[in-house]
This record gives sequence, C-alpha cells and structure tokens, in this order.
Amino acid sequence: MSTWTGQPSVKGSSESMRMIFLTCVSIGITFTWGVEMTYCTPYLLSLGLTKGQTSMVWLAGPISGMIVQPIIGVIADSSRSRWGRRRPVIVIGSVIVALSLLTLGFTKELVAYFVSDKSLARAVTIFLAVLTICSVDFSINAVMSCARSLVVDTLPIHKQQVGAAWASRMGSLGHIIGYGMGALDLVQLFGPTLGDTQFKQLTVIAALGMLATSGITCWAVSERVLITVRHEPRGGQGPFKVIHQIWSTIITLPPRIRGICYAVFWSWIGWFPFIIYSSTWVGETYFRYDVPPNVDTKDALGDMGRIGSTALTVYSTVAFISAWVLPPFIRAPEDDTFTHRPPASIARWVELFNKVKPDLLTAWVASHIVFAFTMAMTPFASSFRVATLLVALCGIPWSIVMWAPSTFMGIEVNKLSGSPDLPLGSQLNGGAHHQRRRSTASSIELLRLEHGESHVPASPTATGPVGSTGELSGIYFGIMNIYTTIPQLISTLMSTVVFGFLEPGKSPELAHDAHPSEQANTDGPNAIAVCMFLGAISSCIAAVVTKKLKYL
Repeated sequence: MSTWTGQPSVKGSSESMRMIFLTCVSIGITFTWGVEMTYCTPYLLSLGLTKGQTSMVWLAGPISGMIVQPIIGVIADSSRSRWGRRRPVIVIGSVIVALSLLTLGFTKELVAYFVSDKSLARAVTIFLAVLTICSVDFSINAVMSCARSLVVDTLPIHKQQVGAAWASRMGSLGHIIGYGMGALDLVQLFGPTLGDTQFKQLTVIAALGMLATSGITCWAVSERVLITVRHEPRGGQGPFKVIHQIWSTIITLPPRIRGICYAVFWSWIGWFPFIIYSSTWVGETYFRYDVPPNVDTKDALGDMGRIGSTALTVYSTVAFISAWVLPPFIRAPEDDTFTHRPPASIARWVELFNKVKPDLLTAWVASHIVFAFTMAMTPFASSFRVATLLVALCGIPWSIVMWAPSTFMGIEVNKLSGSPDLPLGSQLNGGAHHQRRRSTASSIELLRLEHGESHVPASPTATGPVGSTGELSGIYFGIMNIYTTIPQLISTLMSTVVFGFLEPGKSPELAHDAHPSEQANTDGPNAIAVCMFLGAISSCIAAVVTKKLKYL
C-alpha cells in the first residue's frame, strides 16, 4: 500500500473557479496545438516540402504520444517530489514547448545568422523546422499527460464527468482564442513588435500563453505527496522496468478499459486527418474554387492560414458551446449512485426529462455517427463556405470525444485505485466531516473533496486507505494514449499513400518558387478530402465498438 501526505486542493472561491484553475492549462495546450495544426502544414509546404513529405513530418506527433505519455505517466505515478507527481512535469514541459515555439517561428532568421549559403540555409531551415516541431510534439505530450492525470488525481469518482467536461470547455476556449487570433491580421494589428509575419507573432503569443496557463494551474493546485510506493509485482527490474510495467499492464487490461481503448483507436483513425489537414483543406478549397484565376497574392501562407483559422474558429466556437450545453442534457455514468430530490413543483417534469435523457455512452456513439456523415461529404465541397460549414459541424462530436473517453477512463481508474477496505459510498463521503473540521476560514478546499479519511491522528503522513486517488491514472491514461497514437500512425501512412497517388508534387498554392513541372496537378479530387472520407469509414466502426461497452 502506498503512503501519502497532505490532501489535494485547488484555490478558488467557488466550484466553477476551482474547475477553471484546475483545467486552465488545457487552454495553453489547445492554443499551441491550434497554431501548429493551422500554420505548420502550410509553413512546411512553403519551404518546398511535398504533401507526402509533410505527412511524414507529422509522424512525430503520434510517435511522441506513443512513447512520451505512457513513460511519463509511469514515472510520474511513482514520483515522490515534494511538489507533487504531476506539476513538475507540467512546468518543465511547458518551458520546453515555449522555447521550441519561439525557435520555430524565427527559424529562417536563426539559420540566416549562422549560414550564408542560400542552398545550405534552405536545407538547414527545413531540418530545424522539423526538429522544433518534433520538440513541440514531445514536450506538449508530456504536459498533456500530466494535466489529464492531475484532474483524475484531484477529483472524486462522481466528479470525473464534471472535470472532463470542464477540460473540454477550456480546451475549446483555447482553440477559439488560437484560431480567432490566427484569423486576424496580427501584423497590421500589433505592428512588427512580435515579428514581421503572422506565423512569428502567433508562435510568440502561443509560447507566452503556454507558460501563463500552466503557471496558473500549477499555482492553484496542491497535490498529495507520495511518500512510499506500493510494491508492483508486474513492474520488473533494471533499466527496462518502466517498459516492462507498461507492457504487462497493456496485456492485462480490465475488459472495460480495453473496450474504451478500442473505441478510442477506431475513432482517432478518423479524427487525425481532420485535425492535421482541415485548415489546409479549407484554404486549398478557397484558392481552387473561390479565388479568380491569375490573381497573385503577396502572402499566400498568411491568406491560407487566415482562411483556415476562420473556419476553425467557427468550429471551436461550436465545440465550446456544445461543451457547455450538452452536459446537463446527458446522464453521467455514476448518476445512478445518487438520489436527486427536485422541488415538488417541477418534480414531474424532471422525472419525465430523466426518462428520455441519454447517457454519456449513447452520446459518444452518436458523435461518431455525426462525424462520419460530415467527413463523407468533404469530397463534394466546391466552395470554402461549404467546407467551413462541414468543419464547423465537427465541433459537436469533438466536444463529446474530448469528454467521454476521459470520463469513462477516470471512473474506471479511480475504481481500481480505490481502497478495497472501504465501500464506494464511504470512499466518497467518509472523510467529508473530518476534512471540513480541519479547514479554517482562509483554507480552500476542492469541492469538499470527499476523498476519504486520511486516518492520521497526529502525524501529517497519510498511511491509511484513501478513496478516489487516481493512483494509477498516469499509466492507464498513457496506455489509452497509445491507442490514440497508433491510429495516427496508420492514418499518416494512409495519407502518405493518398497524397503520393493523387497529388505527388509540390503545392501550387504555396510553393511559388517551384517549377510548374514540380507542382501537383489539382484537376482531380482534393487529396486531403479523400483522406477525410476514408476516416468516415473508421468512425462508423468506432460507433459499433463504442456501443459494445454497454455489455462489458
């Protein structure tokens, strides 16, 4: 049995404020992802890479997620830092993300300072740009892993859906801010102070935003400190202990957790092309169908980025609204364990509504179907307005995809981590009186945590059982991320084949320096739209797999 000291808490005067502080880092994560997804593909194309080569660069994301998140999860699970298990990783990772973003934005200037030969400078610029994208991917995956585990560690079981919903809201808000700023002409708005191009200014703002949001979460949250780690018979020995523990946990996953991972696997084969290429697809649709022929644009990269950012701003707004509107109309997985007593005047209506209120699993299945239908329509879009509409509709299923898997996984992990010596009800409520009795007028509790008794008469070290600790959240969320990243590898390889077959040349919209014979032929179907259409098929499979969770 592991031993701990302290109790998790979050600063704030209300439940909503505490949830905002707890999940604030999600804003910085999704802001950074938004800048990377919107501008990095066009940026690499502008450097002269083909779409096939660009898709290979994006392998860094899934590879980093597959390696970093489970390893960081295992290491963090057993960390005995006096600052907690998750916050040190969030701080270090955020600093690396910020430095990588600044390097990415000013890659050409940094290379030009050291390399004078133009052909060599171009090759070094491409190499450094790819390297910094990999650095961003690896470090932000570490931050994301611990930010997600921090929510699970801090909240009791019956608050997992609330925490996941708040993380989805804050993530959507980060997307809105990121894409909204990308849709503005920042150079005209701010001048050249932060950089002389749109891309440079966005990387500076994203770096500052990442540091600010992670700083707020780490300042507001206090974690329990791990004193001794329980013996893990599957942990192995020696330098490969972490890898052995991950592998042994994967092959012995509980059936329901394995089912969640399978649903995530098929879902992400469909989502990955949309996340990576939707902005570029909207921009290409604009240039191919809406821009008059023979019109020369001075900043094609900026124009494509702004058109794509506008579409993704609408998409993020829809996701943000959905993250607020949908949760009250969807029954939480643990609702059956609580008795609700509405006022007599509305009791009849509440009872009637609860009878037709869908559960979260049904909503998750529906999100797969909606996304599949939307992606199936992409090859038929012949206007950037239609493309924008299709992208915007995906905001509804995205809000559920960001919320449902984390909720179900958080519940299952906390059930595994909960003490076998206490029934579920006592784990959730048994320590409420004790904890409130110890609080003072100035102390700040998290939702009256109700994590259970610490069983500490005088010593500050908790050695007794504590429910809902999320003790194993790092490794299980890391494993779920493996099931997120493997389909990204599959999707990337699929995209590479499609791009090589349909558009093997350089981008005619962005690579203006390339010879016309080197540019891709755009007479056929848009290669990105074809990739997203194939993703629709995978989403249909995800709907079937997710539905099977009812029987596990």
